[in-house]
Amino acid sequence: MSLNPIRPWRNIERRKSRQVMVGAVPVGGDAPISVQTMTNTDTTDVAATVAQVLAAAEAGADIVRISTPDAASTSALRAIVRESPVPIVADIHFHYKRAIEAAEAGAACLRINPGNIGSAERVREVIRAARDHGCSIRIGVNAGSLERHLLEKYGEPCPDAMVESGLDHIKLLQDNDFHDFKISCKASDVFMAAAAYQMLAEATDAPIHLGITEAGGLLTGTVKSAVGLGNLLWMGIGDTIRVSLSADPVQEVKVGYEILKALGLRTRGVQIISCPSCARQGFDVIKTVEALEERLSHIKTPMSLSIIGCVVNGPGEALLTDIGFTGGGAGAGMVYVAGRQSHKMSNEQMIEHVVELVEQRAAEIEAEAAPGDSPENNSGARLGAAG
Repeated sequence: MSLNPIRPWRNIERRKSRQVMVGAVPVGGDAPISVQTMTNTDTTDVAATVAQVLAAAEAGADIVRISTPDAASTSALRAIVRESPVPIVADIHFHYKRAIEAAEAGAACLRINPGNIGSAERVREVIRAARDHGCSIRIGVNAGSLERHLLEKYGEPCPDAMVESGLDHIKLLQDNDFHDFKISCKASDVFMAAAAYQMLAEATDAPIHLGITEAGGLLTGTVKSAVGLGNLLWMGIGDTIRVSLSADPVQEVKVGYEILKALGLRTRGVQIISCPSCARQGFDVIKTVEALEERLSHIKTPMSLSIIGCVVNGPGEALLTDIGFTGGGAGAGMVYVAGRQSHKMSNEQMIEHVVELVEQRAAEIEAEAAPGDSPENNSGARLGAAG
């Protein structure tokens, strides 16, 4: 029985979109919101790129995008696709032939930028290659690379120009009887991106890829992405996300999941509820949480863990989590299991004990799951414990 039942004020009604496939990953419809990232290695360095893809996949990436700026990169793509455990999206700019080569190399999706891919005829050739090789397409509109005629029409990048660009290219794909596409309208300005995505969501039923592009470093980019993507996701807009950070791609995946977890849209791994610490704390909360985040990073099963420094909010938070620890006195605190007081534990032994309890509970949840049902792919609003 859930200790944290779904409540009406927590529910998010997702926008209804049709579904496309990126390899074996469904995007749109009733599929869980997928998390993407992008490699930043030289694509021609196959070993380094594969290593980065594997690290991203281990962190939970459902899809990984790889830049293919030249023929050497699309040639290397074939070996990368062969070693990848997740679908690969080929990032195409400027030269349409790279898209054709990427499709032939086994890319699951082609990301094309309307502002720099070239003429309608070249786009049609890309469509033919995608159809022949079973690729989907992402129309990737970016405020920084809009078509010249739209910049002349609107005077500057703006939501209207971005959406017009996207809809023009949707029409081009549909006129060629190609419907396996999704679309993004990214900007580094949160307001511009949010406005464009809201307009786009009303204008098409295509799956939407969300992103705040060039968001910044780990801290700044996380905040901008959480504000921009979080608000759109709260409104039910978005079928797949990529958090763009000047940081390791693994960090993009982690931040993406944290945004989805905060909204109850995706659950993977341990969600730690912890206090900021104060003079009332019975143990060093900050160092404890840092240690637990590291020690529990391998857990993929959705779980909740409360680490609270004192008894003011500790017992209440523990009621809603799988495992809890609340600071007390005399060098010990109270351990909670499934929302109930269980036993006391010394502060010195607490980290090891909590790790043991979480690993044990994760194993139980996995054992309870129906065959073929992965708990980490839950797309509901589960934020609390399962008793």
